[in-house]
Amino acid sequence: MGLKIGIIGAGSFSKCFIPLFQAHPYVEEVLLAEHQPDRLERYGKVFGLQRTFSNMDDLLKSDVDAVAVFTQRHLHGPQTLKALRAGKHVYSAVPMAGTLDEVADIVNEVSSSGLIYMTGETSYYYPSAILCRNKFNAGEFGKFVYGEAQYLHDMSHGFYDAFKRSGDKEWKKVAGIPPMYYPTHSVGMILSVTGARATKISCLGYEDDNEDGIFRTGANLWDNRFSNESALVRTSDGGSMRINEFRRVGWSGSNSVYMSMFGTQGSYEEHAGGSSWTTLDRSSGITDLTADLKCSDAYVNLDHMESGLHEALKHDFNSSLAKVHNKARLPLSFEKMPNGHFGSHQFLVDDFVKAIHTHKLPPNHVWNAARYLAPGFIAHESAIRGGELLDIPDFGSPPTQWELLDPDSFQAT
Repeated sequence: MGLKIGIIGAGSFSKCFIPLFQAHPYVEEVLLAEHQPDRLERYGKVFGLQRTFSNMDDLLKSDVDAVAVFTQRHLHGPQTLKALRAGKHVYSAVPMAGTLDEVADIVNEVSSSGLIYMTGETSYYYPSAILCRNKFNAGEFGKFVYGEAQYLHDMSHGFYDAFKRSGDKEWKKVAGIPPMYYPTHSVGMILSVTGARATKISCLGYEDDNEDGIFRTGANLWDNRFSNESALVRTSDGGSMRINEFRRVGWSGSNSVYMSMFGTQGSYEEHAGGSSWTTLDRSSGITDLTADLKCSDAYVNLDHMESGLHEALKHDFNSSLAKVHNKARLPLSFEKMPNGHFGSHQFLVDDFVKAIHTHKLPPNHVWNAARYLAPGFIAHESAIRGGELLDIPDFGSPPTQWELLDPDSFQAT
């Protein structure tokens, strides 16, 4: 019998993943929980779902093997813990949690239960991250010296609409989340390449004065006044990295996440105009990698999406694969299926399902999820303290007896 996957939350993001779960050869059935009746009815019909639930608790009482959480960011931690404690494997959209205590609880729950947890970090599968991982593992970077990554996403580029849809009348209280509470796109880009962890961090915040009043003391759930935050980080391999999380920025590139990495033997630089790889001995010269790294406009039918998708989000929900992606490892049933976030969606679904099927740890397992997120909580505290250098807690590594999944080693058919 195949797996039964429960989707929690019927928003724009979950629409991209329901058909992928349905198409995966290891999945027998997809179920849905959504508290808004109109969404629940519409999604049930659009995707032909046989079983739907008006709340998460009823879904967890069913025979689902795993759940995929696509709700508001600050709900991910409590809902993940509830699902794990109900004996379900969990896939969660980022971030994994809203506090350090929730991170610790999730790690402990996975450790004691042996259940699979995976964070849905899209940037792990971005072409630039894959390229750099391949080169780093081959020794072409040499030792890691410095990396920088940034998530540049102005509020006006789709965030207003997204928060209004998910937060109802109280949307501004949720929209004011500290930028560093959502750092995984940028932090994950660097750490997923090197395998190191962040150990110390210093962060500065930009105090917002926009007329919308979202980032103000007393205006949001976190009393957060920073719309932009920049951090300098020490890493466990002796290197350092800079992370920018900006929500007020004059930026409109086709992608909002960029990274560059510098090693003792080779370096990779990426920006809006393209990318390049250079080496110490100059043997490779400077090569424009743009054609290999950028995803083309997709072939995906967006009829199931809500109307009025912001132009800045086009590539988030509508992309194909880049040359550096290992298309051969994906199920044949994914051919011409929806994809997004620079080719990541199909790999996210495939890795989670394969991890459950084999009971091996996916690449973005719970310990890596903690490494991607924990620096952000400490960074925001540093910003409140005017940039004080603070230690980042270590949530450990997977137990040695738990084997890591090699998703490229087989194709699910």
